[in-house]
Amino acid sequence: MHPVLEPLSWMLGTWLSDPPGAGTFPTLQPFPYLEEAHISHVGQPMLNFTFNAFHPDTRKPMHRECGFIRLQPDTNKVAFVSAQNTGIVEVEEGEVSGRELSISSHSIARISFAKEPRVEQITRRFRLTAEGKLEQTVSMATATQPLTQHLHVTYRKVTP
Repeated sequence: MHPVLEPLSWMLGTWLSDPPGAGTFPTLQPFPYLEEAHISHVGQPMLNFTFNAFHPDTRKPMHRECGFIRLQPDTNKVAFVSAQNTGIVEVEEGEVSGRELSISSHSIARISFAKEPRVEQITRRFRLTAEGKLEQTVSMATATQPLTQHLHVTYRKVTP
């Protein structure tokens, strides 16, 4: 592992949602989902990630995203770059502090025919619990709704 990544090493591994994640938003019916998170490195000064969500009953694929997490050398500043199957590409920036990473959108782009309403802001928080589980909370704002929690999932580690 590249030495600059040491402050993020607690995120590495393959993680499975346990219990199912919970999705909600004022314009949606609440929904459960299963998710596999794979966070790895290839020796470069960044982490690679994929998040793949599935319907808990049918196992039908749902949300997917992949990207990179970069740490500015000699700082606690983090950049998170994500491409999603919904047609959204985002850059989020923030800070890592101990076993917690908090980031918020710096820029969001979308394909011309992405579903309305337009996503205007995203925040995320990753946290490693005392029990060794990884939590992710995602909030978003759209053109019609203020910043509101959208997703919360707790993962258990299945591979280092």
